[in-house]
Amino acid sequence: MTEAEHAPEEVLIDIAVEAGDWPDEAALIKLAQTAIAAGIKGADLEVLEETELSLLFTNNEGIRKLNHQWRDKDKPTNVLSFPGSDPHDDVYGPLLGDIVFGYETVAKEAEELGIEFNNHLTHLTVHGLLHLFDYDHQEKDEAELMESLETAILAGLGIDDPYAGRPLEADGD
Repeated sequence: MTEAEHAPEEVLIDIAVEAGDWPDEAALIKLAQTAIAAGIKGADLEVLEETELSLLFTNNEGIRKLNHQWRDKDKPTNVLSFPGSDPHDDVYGPLLGDIVFGYETVAKEAEELGIEFNNHLTHLTVHGLLHLFDYDHQEKDEAELMESLETAILAGLGIDDPYAGRPLEADGD
């Protein structure tokens, strides 16, 4: 990863590893700081000073429970975002929100797609961050915008387009 070393000082990142065979916490912090900094810069996002962001690293069972509770989908997923700011505000914070990752799903997707695990996790961190800023992919135009932002942000980090060769998929389709 090349573009950004750390998240902007105004973003305080709290990491909790609940379950799963994740890299050590120091590696997760470095990856998160880099992804968050690149996402904020690449999407030109504005946050208040001392904004807090929480990342929870869990397993499929942990994320399945959250997905069922909050989205009424009783299955594991790769990433969930829970915004802490009003999407109608011009600047986000002081509680940006929570991003949750499910280990087995992330690892399986990385393997199936032939993507390095850390690159896939970086992509999902950027993806989750964009959701906190009210970006979505329910409709085709929303999905196109979100994917183009993710692709540009990841390119700035030296990570290949994660959507290359895959059809555009909107969740609402």
